[in-house]
Amino acid sequence: MHRRVVIIGAGPGGLASAILLALTGARVTVLERQQRVGGRSALMEAEGFRFDTGPTFFLYPRILEEIFSAAGRRLSDTVDLIRLDPLYRLVFEGGGDLRVHADPTKLAAEIERFAPGDARNLQRFLADNRAKLQAFRPVLETAFNGPADLLSGPILKALRWLNPHRSVDADLARYFRDPRIRLAFSFQSKYLGMSPFRCPSLFTILSFLEHEHGIFHPRGGCGAVMEAMARLARELGVEIRLGETVRHIDFRGRRAVGVRTGQGEYPCDGLVINADFAKAMATLVPDDLRRRWSDAQIARKKFSCSTFMLYLGIEGKVDELDHHTILLAEDYARNLAEIEACRELPRRPSLYVQNACVTDPELAPPGCSTLYVLVPVGHQRGHIDWAAEAPRYRALVLRRLEALGVRDVERRIRVERTITPVDWADGFNIHRGATFNLAHNLSQMLHNRPRNRFEDLDGVYLVGGGTHPGSGLPVIFEGARISARLLAEDLGLPVPWRGEHGAPGGVLGQAPTKEAYSREAA
Repeated sequence: MHRRVVIIGAGPGGLASAILLALTGARVTVLERQQRVGGRSALMEAEGFRFDTGPTFFLYPRILEEIFSAAGRRLSDTVDLIRLDPLYRLVFEGGGDLRVHADPTKLAAEIERFAPGDARNLQRFLADNRAKLQAFRPVLETAFNGPADLLSGPILKALRWLNPHRSVDADLARYFRDPRIRLAFSFQSKYLGMSPFRCPSLFTILSFLEHEHGIFHPRGGCGAVMEAMARLARELGVEIRLGETVRHIDFRGRRAVGVRTGQGEYPCDGLVINADFAKAMATLVPDDLRRRWSDAQIARKKFSCSTFMLYLGIEGKVDELDHHTILLAEDYARNLAEIEACRELPRRPSLYVQNACVTDPELAPPGCSTLYVLVPVGHQRGHIDWAAEAPRYRALVLRRLEALGVRDVERRIRVERTITPVDWADGFNIHRGATFNLAHNLSQMLHNRPRNRFEDLDGVYLVGGGTHPGSGLPVIFEGARISARLLAEDLGLPVPWRGEHGAPGGVLGQAPTKEAYSREAA
């Protein structure tokens, strides 16, 4: 008899798990409450404009390439990945701007122009982080089932690179004296919803991944990758049911044996939860069934920042902006402190803008452009009345766009959508609207994060940014491999892809070849 697996959520982790578990011979059903796949990575469309809801670039595609390869497919046959150069442009409100090139020689010249003397340490930074990544490869590809796992050989070997007393910014100070150059290699900590002044030094590997392996724009947006994954899953026999919200998980003791929606009941031998972790626990699992992750325990955890979003369909081209442009507030430390305190909105916020049509003009009607604007803000604690504040903050953000050189922004808007932390919390079912999940501090990593084989319940497995290894698309795909392997082994199913340490390449392995992914942006 076929083992039955139910997956709650068709986000990137749920889709990756569905593909892998279909290869085991299990009968896989994915239940997604929205009308399209992708979760926070879904496409949003209006009047011919197409926007990514969440992630706007694709980093280190090799993990997903390996998942497609396990199913006998090539990712490059279904998704056109365009490698960007420059990676992005950084605009410092205090003065100056820096184009971050993919070519290390060009990057060093740009750093030397901007901060004489700092360029000589670029190669040392890259070499040290190359070694750090390699040391942590087994860590990010291994399930952590308890504190004893910290005594494993790979972990002990990686400890010399951890430096828990040192933040990302402090670690970068060993290479770069100019604080603006340090920002150029540390703002990526916002991918984790954290400040570089607090984020553990391990995460200097984030900027290294960009420089070593490239940043890609999937033609059609990251949502096009999600749709390609859903097509592959369906080809493998996975049933994906859209517009079907899970209302209840059925338990026999501590074991999940099925789920119920408004449309029916789905018994299961294994349950994968790809929904936001904290929200799913509060709404689907009785508190008395949870030991380590009770409501009281979750309330004591630290969560990432949230984001204020503007999705703008603009008349005309926006030649003033690169594909990715980041405006860094003059008082960046204060900006981050305002976000972390969750007491007020940043007064002069930093912001990120994606002007994707310079690379992919078909995302907008002819002669038009899409602008995706993200402003990091504090997550929801009831401290901000967003119904009142959203119009004021929108006006502030549009003024910041004008400061970047985008002319007549408001007059040119044809399509607009706003998402506030309240919308993330209520519309997207994200706990506190914390778009990057649980914070990635040292006390909430490895075995201290909710585990892939969820420790509080039987027959339940987690995927997504709320579990190990953490947030970010390639890391979520790696987490899906871990969770799918554990589930398959627990049900006595074959594991036809190579797992953990045997994964070909893995999240920290060899870079994709230029031949495979070298369609340069025009």
